[in-house]
Amino acid sequence: MSDPREQAVLDHFQRSRETLERAAGDREFAASIVAIADRIARALRDGGKVMLAGNGGSAADAQHIAAELVGRYIIDRAPLAALALTTDTSALTAISNDYSFDQVFERQLRGLGRKGDVFVGITTSGRSRNILAALKAARELGIVTVGFTGTKGMQMRTQCDLMLVSPSDETALIQQIHITAGHAICGLVERELYGSPHAR
Repeated sequence: MSDPREQAVLDHFQRSRETLERAAGDREFAASIVAIADRIARALRDGGKVMLAGNGGSAADAQHIAAELVGRYIIDRAPLAALALTTDTSALTAISNDYSFDQVFERQLRGLGRKGDVFVGITTSGRSRNILAALKAARELGIVTVGFTGTKGMQMRTQCDLMLVSPSDETALIQQIHITAGHAICGLVERELYGSPHAR
């Protein structure tokens, strides 16, 4: 008799594969990745920066993508200006305590962001209040707004110049697509700014 846990694992991988195949076969999804990478590369070339934020697993994705840009993804090159607004515990706790958790990214963005920067707000549901508040503030400041979400997150479209929509409504699978797309974006940005993968 097979272990039902094994079937649960196989079912998870099957859903994961199906979601990845939907994304891999969607040219509109690929076009969104290219458009986001182009806008980030333009901001970095013009002296701007990329700011990213999310909650929970999406916070980890924000930090992961920022690390790929500041460190390197594939090409050995100069660091790129990127920061996750999820890492400064003093700022996070001060803003949450003195104002509210809904403003935890907005206040950082208002202090650090400048016109021409890019803000990437990651929320699998599209309903995270602190991400929506940050997107609204970014719009007011002339910062390019990018939203990462899933199929049920379309309400954030009104606050986003560009959107990346994972073809799933399951949080774990949305996040899987987000980080895969994030890697693709980092690769395109490096290629746009540095060309060949030779050491620099």
